[in-house]
Amino acid sequence: MSKNSKVLNMKDKISGNEMDLSLSNLTEVPVRELALFPKATVVDLSCNNLVSLPPEFCSLTHLVKLDLSKNQLTCLPDDLGNLVNLQHLDLYNNKLIVLPVSFSQLRSLKWLDLKDNPLEPTLAKAAGDCLDEKQCKQCASKVLQHMRAIQGEVDRAREKRLLKEKELEKKREAKQREREAREREARKREKAEEKEKRRKEYNAQMAALAAQEQQKKKNEERKKKNGQAADKKVVTEPLPKPRRSLIGLMFKLFFLLMLGLAGVAAACRLTDMQKQAICVPINIAVDDSLSWAKEQEGVVRQLVQNLSSAARELLESTQTSKN
Repeated sequence: MSKNSKVLNMKDKISGNEMDLSLSNLTEVPVRELALFPKATVVDLSCNNLVSLPPEFCSLTHLVKLDLSKNQLTCLPDDLGNLVNLQHLDLYNNKLIVLPVSFSQLRSLKWLDLKDNPLEPTLAKAAGDCLDEKQCKQCASKVLQHMRAIQGEVDRAREKRLLKEKELEKKREAKQREREAREREARKREKAEEKEKRRKEYNAQMAALAAQEQQKKKNEERKKKNGQAADKKVVTEPLPKPRRSLIGLMFKLFFLLMLGLAGVAAACRLTDMQKQAICVPINIAVDDSLSWAKEQEGVVRQLVQNLSSAARELLESTQTSKN
């Protein structure tokens, strides 16, 4: 209900293309209500208690003439330059010190009054006095020129700042790349060291296995040599024993044979068997042997001595081998 009454009151304030809201004791600009009347291109908000304009005010792009004189404005919205159709702007008797940089975008502005504001010196010099129509038009032209210069400085400063930010970003990216390169190099070095470590461990394992295999071969060769030596000892050492045993056996057989022959000769010579036919050749042989022995007494004696020496040496060697 209040909203409808406010709209109705706004309708009471409009006449043709003019909206007169002066002397309304306003502390805020009714932006929404003004937006409902796009045909109201001339708005008078003078003689109120406005301290600031809301950012939404810059959406009223249909405004052509705006009177904000005799208020308490300390600043204007940053996007004031969006009011591209604004031609007449009255800011007389406020508390403005500076204008927003976007003010330079008000290319349609032809008339401006900034009297009785505590403007900063360079802006006040550009604004002038605005005592008549001509001076107010000059004020609009010079202030726009001044604000465009400020806009240029701001743009250059922004470009410089952006360039500096880009340089800083490039430096950060370069540092990032260097850090990543160092990290990659460190990872590569770690991998190489790890690989070298594994290679050394592998070589050590292979060397240990080779040493074990070589030791095993040496042990096998040693065992083989020891086995061959044992076999040679078993084969070579007992060989002389059968030879010595065979000689002794032959000697014993010969000795027994001689004893047997001597016994037979004695039996045929000293007993009654001497007349037997079997003993006749034996006695003849004995007689011949004795005759021959008498003839060969010296040779036989030497032969007996040699046989005795050989028998003695054989017995001594046999005893030594047994010990």
